[in-house]
Parts: sequence; structure tokens; C-alpha cells
Amino acid sequence: MWFFVILAIVAVGMGLRIVPEGYKGLVTLFGKYSRTILPGLNLVIPFIELVQNVDIREQVMDIPTQEVITNDNVSCMVDGIVRFSVVDSSVAIYKVQNYRSQIAAKSQTSLRDVIGSVTLDEVLAKRADIAEHIKAIVDESADKWGVDIHAIEIQNIEIPADMKRAMAQQAEAERDKKARIIKAEGEKDAAVKLAEAATILSKAEGALALRTLQTLKEMSADPSEKIIVALPGDLFNMKKLISREK
Repeated sequence: MWFFVILAIVAVGMGLRIVPEGYKGLVTLFGKYSRTILPGLNLVIPFIELVQNVDIREQVMDIPTQEVITNDNVSCMVDGIVRFSVVDSSVAIYKVQNYRSQIAAKSQTSLRDVIGSVTLDEVLAKRADIAEHIKAIVDESADKWGVDIHAIEIQNIEIPADMKRAMAQQAEAERDKKARIIKAEGEKDAAVKLAEAATILSKAEGALALRTLQTLKEMSADPSEKIIVALPGDLFNMKKLISREK
């Protein structure tokens, strides 16, 4: 009697299985998938049922650096990462052979196809949009593998050295163009203000003479040696009057 009790206790003890948090357990009965058990303490039939733990946490996988030719025939080296998690563990394990390899292969081909359909300028300016497009393509296939693609990120884009120099020259030319435009606009505004000031000075009697005295005062503050010859503003008008009287 005690023998059977001890045997039953040993059997129950051998049938206890602990599934860690962040995993799910796949139970097979004689090699055939039976059920999925959740994290915690579970009871299975010893020697008959086997348990395989599957990681359902978010995982990160690198997209290896690869050469991609853009739509405008520029060769560049691109790499990235894929963030995903297993949502249907039984499908991921039993319906596809090595789901990680499937995701890696699909991500690489999708990256080449999407970047090959756009220009280099679009790749550099719309990196996030391109990554979202690649994610949508990969996620559609990953649904069949029991995997959910959370995000795909393009990390590095390496372009040829001569293309870098050309882009740097283009950027410098754009900066020079903007600087010239700003300088020209400033000179235009200054000319307008000077014309307005000249009009005001010409209409106010004695204003031009006061402005001249102020300028002389500012010049005399400089300690450098100089000779200043000041002529009355109406000197030339007086010469004209004398010539007319003669």
C-alpha cells in the first residue's frame, strides 16, 4: 500500500513543470502537439508528455549590412534592426522551420526592394517612412508564422565617398546662396532707409548741417591723426548766385 502511495507521489512530482514568466510551454503527447501551458506551476503526464518553452518576450534581430542600389542608380550599404515577438507559439514552432531565419530573410529582401524603388534623396530624407513600409511587408508574412513585427529601423546608410563630396558641395552652395540672398535683402532695406532719411533731411531746414556736425564729432573721437576740412553746405549755391550776377 505504502509503495503505491510513494509511487504516486513520485509520479506527481516528476509531472510538475515550471514555465518561467515571459515564456509559454508547448506540450506534446507522443510527439504530437497537445496544448499550451502558461507561466507558473503546471502538471503533465511524466514520460508521456514533453514540454518545450517558447520565449514570447520582445526580441531584437539585426538586419546585416547589405549593398542596395537606389532607383537613381546609387549604390549604398544599409543595415537595420527588427523588433518582434511570438504571439502564437504553436504556429511559430510547428508551422514554420526556424521563424527567426524566415524573418531575417524576409526583412533583407524587403529592404532591398523598397530602397531600390526610391531615390537616394528619398532614402536620406524619409528613412522613417521607408522603414514603416518595410515593416508592413514583413508583418504581412510574419502573421503566418505566429509572429508580430513591432518595428523595423534603418540604422546606417553608407554612400560612396565621391557622392558624399558632391552632396557636401551642394549643401555648401545652398548655404552660400542663402547668405547672398540675406545680404542682398539687408542692403536693399538699408538703401530704402537711407533714402527715407535723405528725404527727411532735405526737407528740414538746417537738419543736414546738424547731421554733418554730428558726423564730424564722431570722427574726431578717433585718436588717429586726420585733417578735416569743413565747407558750408551752401557754398556751391553761393557760387551759382555770383556767376548769375556777373
